[in-house]
Amino acid sequence: MINPVAFTIFGIDIRWYGIIMAFAILTGMVLALREAKRQGIEENTMLDLFLIVVPMAIIGARAYYVIFNWSYYQGDFSKIVNTRLGGMAIHGAVIAGIAAGYYFCKTKRLNFWKVADIAAPSIILGQAIGRWGNFINQEAYGSPTSLPWAITVNGVGVHPTFLYESLWNLGVFIYLWSIRKKKVYEGELIIKYFIFYSLGRLWIEGLRTDSLMLGPLKAAQVLSLVLIVGGLAAHKYFKDWELDRGWAKKIKRTATIYSNAAASAKKSKKGTK
Repeated sequence: MINPVAFTIFGIDIRWYGIIMAFAILTGMVLALREAKRQGIEENTMLDLFLIVVPMAIIGARAYYVIFNWSYYQGDFSKIVNTRLGGMAIHGAVIAGIAAGYYFCKTKRLNFWKVADIAAPSIILGQAIGRWGNFINQEAYGSPTSLPWAITVNGVGVHPTFLYESLWNLGVFIYLWSIRKKKVYEGELIIKYFIFYSLGRLWIEGLRTDSLMLGPLKAAQVLSLVLIVGGLAAHKYFKDWELDRGWAKKIKRTATIYSNAAASAKKSKKGTK
C-alpha cells in the first residue's frame, strides 16, 4: 500500500489524493484553454470561467457526497469540510460545475453549448486522472474477485473499479477529442460525454461496495440511467434539428440560384429584343 501522505509541511500532511486531484483539474484547464483558443474564445474569458466553475465543482462534489452520507456527517462541521481523506462525488461536481458554467455564459452572452463542448474532453480526462486518488486512499474498489488483476484491500482480492473507470474515461476522452472538429451540432460533445461516461459508470458501479445509496438503489446507477436516456433523446433532437436546418438552407440556396438564373435569362431575352 502506498503511503497516502506525500509529504508534511509545518506539521500539515499533504496527501496524494489532493495532489492528484489538483493535477487532474490543472490538466483539464490547460486542455480547455487550448481548445478555446482554437475556437476563438479569449484566454481571459476562460480563466474567469475557471474561477467560478472549479470552486463550485469542488463544493458540489463534497456536498453531494455529504448529503448521501448525512448520518455520518450530521452535527460535525469539521468532518464536512475535511476533504483530504476523500469523500468527493463526481456527479455532484458535474452538476454544480455545469450550473455555474451556464450562469457564467448567460451573464457573458456566450454560447453555453459551445463552451460546454470545449469543456467536455477536459472533464472526462480529469476524471480519468482523478480516479488514481481513489487508489491511493484505498477507496472506490469493488467486490471480491480472484481475477489476476485484482488488488488487495484488507487482505482480500477485489475488483480495481477505480482502474476500470479510469481506463473507460480515457477511452471516452480519446473519442470526444477525435470528433471535436467533426461534430454536427453545438452541444454534441457534452451530450455524448453524459451518454458514454454514464454507460461505463452504470456497469462499474454494479461492482462497487461503497456506493452512495438512494433508498435500496445505487444513486450513481439511477442517475446514469437518467443521463443515458436523456442524452440519447437530446442527441436525436439536436441532430435532427441541425440536419433539417441544413436541408432548409440547401433548398433556400438552390431556390435562390434558380431564381437568379431565371431573372438573368429574362433580362438577357429583353436585351436581345
